[in-house]
Amino acid sequence: MENKIQEVLNLQITKENVDEIDKKVKNLLKDLYAEMKTIPNEQKREVGAKINEFRTQMEEKIKAIKQSGATNKKGSNIDLTLSKPRLKRGAMHPLNKIYKRFEDYYRSNGYNVVSGPEIELDKYNCEMLNMPPHHPARSMQDTFYIELPNKLLRSHTSAMQVRYMLGHKPPVKIISPGIVYRVDELDPQHTPMFFQLEGLVIGDDITLADLKGSIMNCISSVFGDNIKARFVPCYYPYTEPSAAIDMTCTVCGGKGCRTCKNTGWIRVGGCGMVHPNVLEGVGYKDVQGFAFGYGMSRIPQLEYSLPELRILHDNNIKVYKKLK
Repeated sequence: MENKIQEVLNLQITKENVDEIDKKVKNLLKDLYAEMKTIPNEQKREVGAKINEFRTQMEEKIKAIKQSGATNKKGSNIDLTLSKPRLKRGAMHPLNKIYKRFEDYYRSNGYNVVSGPEIELDKYNCEMLNMPPHHPARSMQDTFYIELPNKLLRSHTSAMQVRYMLGHKPPVKIISPGIVYRVDELDPQHTPMFFQLEGLVIGDDITLADLKGSIMNCISSVFGDNIKARFVPCYYPYTEPSAAIDMTCTVCGGKGCRTCKNTGWIRVGGCGMVHPNVLEGVGYKDVQGFAFGYGMSRIPQLEYSLPELRILHDNNIKVYKKLK
């Protein structure tokens, strides 16, 4: 018995063999306690003391080696010479930067900013905007229905203008920004979801000249005098007369390319005098006004000369870094 104990005590314990020796010690102790049954009673006390002393010594050695190995292993991944990684600076999304410039302009000109739900009622999105059921103009802004026939994803933020007029008396001077949805196929100028900013001005003696001056002043203030804009006669069911707003294509400089469909212009919005049916539907009398809307996703496309509108929604950090 003493020889077996001494043999184990003489073993060199390392981090590599500590588990093996721990197992060997436990097996030996099991055998030693079994042999105790065959020892005369007068010797059991002395032998038991030696076995316990052996167990204590080995447990302390094994514990010390294991703790040392754990400490070294934990600390081995710390390289004190490693330089601190550089933090990546965040930046505002190109779309938000453009929108902020528009918002600042309109706030400084006395407009209030209002917002509404993206899941809208057909009543506000279509019917009260001079588009009754089965009206052919609905196909111009086909959208996604959540619950037939009334709940849908709004196809424009004009719905918020109706909500606002129902709750407020004229004069009105608001902008309503937000995400809108349409069943559009992906191409350089279209995506099924995009950001829009619409405005509404209602009051006495509001004219088409006021509308044109407002749009031109905004474009000049936001983009400078180098960007040209034009009004093109157009049809919208909720305004009459109506016009589309085109701006010079910055990708080709107005020469014509795939992005602008070889026209030299990109359509960024629409505008017009509010249709009398809309004013009558919200209970407004003896007033008139104008409405306008910008496809805010197309304006960063002009600002940064982006060939595809979808780039703004790809969440590509490398691209966004170049647009800072």
